[in-house]
Amino acid sequence: MAWKHITVSRRMLFVWFMLAGFIILLSPQNLTTKFQFAFTRVFRWPLSIGRNISLSAAAREPLRDKDKVSREEYERLLNHVANVTKQRDDAQLNFQKISNMPNKPAWKRAGFVSADIITVSVDKLRGELIINRGKEDGLEKDLFVLADNSIIGTISDVDTHRARVRLFTDPASSTAVIIGKTDWRIMKGCGNNQAKVDMVKHKLEIDDEIMARKTPGFLDTPMIIGKVVRCEHNDQPLVWDITVEPVCNIQNIESIHVIVMNPSE
Repeated sequence: MAWKHITVSRRMLFVWFMLAGFIILLSPQNLTTKFQFAFTRVFRWPLSIGRNISLSAAAREPLRDKDKVSREEYERLLNHVANVTKQRDDAQLNFQKISNMPNKPAWKRAGFVSADIITVSVDKLRGELIINRGKEDGLEKDLFVLADNSIIGTISDVDTHRARVRLFTDPASSTAVIIGKTDWRIMKGCGNNQAKVDMVKHKLEIDDEIMARKTPGFLDTPMIIGKVVRCEHNDQPLVWDITVEPVCNIQNIESIHVIVMNPSE
């Protein structure tokens, strides 16, 4: 028996795709998260190859005069200096408290899980990474994530072998940060690789450092998270709104480190 030739009109295809899109849009977040993890698991190699090609192309771009001394190494060292300086200031302000604590560095109680990046999504609507580590590697939600000695976000979803990192610039992100020496505020992501802190009591300068606030059980010491790129008057007098960007190039990082405080033996 000859096979019947079935034709589908363009209009019918359009209707099917629209229905599929609405179904995905209205699906629960945990279902779409599992679908995304499954997609990255199946197409891991093409995604990784595409990212490596992009990074290779970026590496071949001609360097400007001011970039001839490794910018990434320079920024990494600057971030390290900022972290050490902040720790020194805290030690001076809280000497009495610190003198009564066990004399060991904060990081001695922490473990670090290294991971490679599978995909990067940074735009107006989101800021996230998908990495190749998950529950079997000891990851869980809300752990802080490092890149180039700076905080870039936290773990937002975890699968067995994959995890999603929500960058602090994601519109759904809220991060406690230190402004100046002691003041702290909530920094909220606003997309396009930026975040904002409203109602700051004093004016900050461009390139001033913003530190992630200590979070017991997740971050035992403040760490640099961003730098000020804009400081504007708020509608109310004597307060300012600041815009913050990461201190590392999110698009160019190849690996990250997840901070696991007090890891089990």
